[in-house]
Amino acid sequence: MGDTDKRCSTVGQEWLFCQEKAVFLGRKQKKLVIGIPNELEKGENRVCLTPESVQILVSMGHTLFVQRGAGGNAHYSDTEYCDAGAYIVESAEEVYTADIVMKATSVSLSEARLMHDKQVILSPLKLVDLRKDAIVEMMQKKVTAVGFDIIKDADGFYPVVRIMSEIAGNCAIMIASEYLSNSGGGKGIILGGVSGITPTEVVILGAGTLGEYAARNALGLGATVKVFDRSVNRLQQLTEHLGQRVYTSVMHRPVLEKALKTADVLIGAVRCFDNDDDMVVNEEQVRLMKRGAVIVDLSIDHGSCIGTCGPTTHEHPVYMYEGVVHYCVPNVLSRVARTASIAYSNVFLPLLEKIALQGGLSNAIRQDIGLRNGVYIYNGILTKEVIADKFGLISRDINLLIAAL
Repeated sequence: MGDTDKRCSTVGQEWLFCQEKAVFLGRKQKKLVIGIPNELEKGENRVCLTPESVQILVSMGHTLFVQRGAGGNAHYSDTEYCDAGAYIVESAEEVYTADIVMKATSVSLSEARLMHDKQVILSPLKLVDLRKDAIVEMMQKKVTAVGFDIIKDADGFYPVVRIMSEIAGNCAIMIASEYLSNSGGGKGIILGGVSGITPTEVVILGAGTLGEYAARNALGLGATVKVFDRSVNRLQQLTEHLGQRVYTSVMHRPVLEKALKTADVLIGAVRCFDNDDDMVVNEEQVRLMKRGAVIVDLSIDHGSCIGTCGPTTHEHPVYMYEGVVHYCVPNVLSRVARTASIAYSNVFLPLLEKIALQGGLSNAIRQDIGLRNGVYIYNGILTKEVIADKFGLISRDINLLIAAL
């Protein structure tokens, strides 16, 4: 056989393979109907999909229902969504006719009542915000509910938590800087280092992603940074990720109290769940801090790690206690809603593409262990033991449910 014949044979085989692949994908590809409602929670400004992501999904043949004004607080207009190919609808009831609904806050009872049988809801799973009546309502309607903040990627990380923690860590230092300044009612110091002036001292509780990015930002400004964590391994990883030596310590009380006495800023970056064992800094230790120091508690979403911190709002974000400024807004990411919305879209767009390619959420859950980890209600069956224990309900193992199908 000549070279030309061989090339023709190879090309023919490749063409046939591509046709088989196209037929296979065409058979499995599912056209999604996705709904984006307005958020009912006060102070929530994020939206799960930007107009750019909507345009890509529409070009793939999917249908998007966006409630009028859903992206307004992130400065995305209805016109932008309309131009991207979405249908702008007036009511939440119209949005909830979609097969998949995506929202940036936990499901409330009023929202659960809008759902139809066998619907899919993607939202964050925050135990402190969950309500038993909403869970029971979704179970009765055989809803499949996915907590997108506990979905894992191929490397075993939580992509939503990771990217939101990056943003929040950066925000923490910006907020602290604001309230140290005269304009923010502080004692008029700059967060960072200036030649001939003692640099600002920042103490960070927690060496996870949130603590890491707070440390990066503070170090970049020239501040002295001290990071505390219960895990030596996390502290070692933090030092490696930062690429420079930084003061680290386990949660040893005398060492922590010494650091608090000279700290200008205290960042709470420990994930807590309203458990006394999670409390890192108590009221007595806060009294050790300098007058005019600033506390930014980013763990307030899940129960504070600082004894004097209680939830505040974006309208009234701070209060003074023992001369120390306390910033304790649960949803700090709504300060930078557009950035957070873009970050959401960067995670959700490939996820939705994968769900469509695999023929729908049920097939995707079977094939993707990381996505399966995010499911807390599957066809009306509760699958997270921690939720069952909280509300006195019964849960089943998602892996056994999948295996039985």
